[in-house]
Amino acid sequence: MSKRSLQAALGELPLIAILRGLPPKEAAEVATTLVDVGFRVVEVPLNSPRPFESIAAMVEAVGDRAVVGAGTVLSADDAHRVAAAGATLVIAPNTDLTVARACAESELDWVPGVFTPSEAFSAVQGGARALKLFPAGAASPAFLTALQAVLPGAVPILAVGGIAADDLSSWWQAGARGFGIGGALYRPGRTVEELRQRAQSLLAAARELESGQHAP
Repeated sequence: MSKRSLQAALGELPLIAILRGLPPKEAAEVATTLVDVGFRVVEVPLNSPRPFESIAAMVEAVGDRAVVGAGTVLSADDAHRVAAAGATLVIAPNTDLTVARACAESELDWVPGVFTPSEAFSAVQGGARALKLFPAGAASPAFLTALQAVLPGAVPILAVGGIAADDLSSWWQAGARGFGIGGALYRPGRTVEELRQRAQSLLAAARELESGQHAP
């Protein structure tokens, strides 16, 4: 299976589905529903039930059409297990260079969490494919604009944490080039139809950004 580029996937749709709490028995159906709507990046946080089973099921179901990753990856061992499950993306809430080295060894894209300029520069030097501004809801678009002014432009910044459809425009104008969507999209117990409706609403908001209606 050829590895899809994270940058190319976000270029198709700048949204990452964060599927916290996803049970393995629902993983294939949930991932397929989201990818059919238009999502091109899906991740299961490792503090979900039996996450590696879910990741493997998602890779089998949609790995040829989307980037499948793991979130809340806090150790090198877990990064290696993510690779063994077939995923190609590691997302973390923090910047840990031991995880960065494990990702490099396993040829995984590493997207660490940052909240300060020092963390952001450390992550860039450690080989981050993108930076996850987290928790974005505790910052502001103005903060992102100021941070981005001093960072290398080739490394995109993703806004994650407390982001809903109505928030995309202001963050996009500030320079965010991707968004992690969790509770506004998926929660355990929601039906597949509700998931599809929420995904379509987010897709429509993202398409407005891409069409230039809210571009900087």
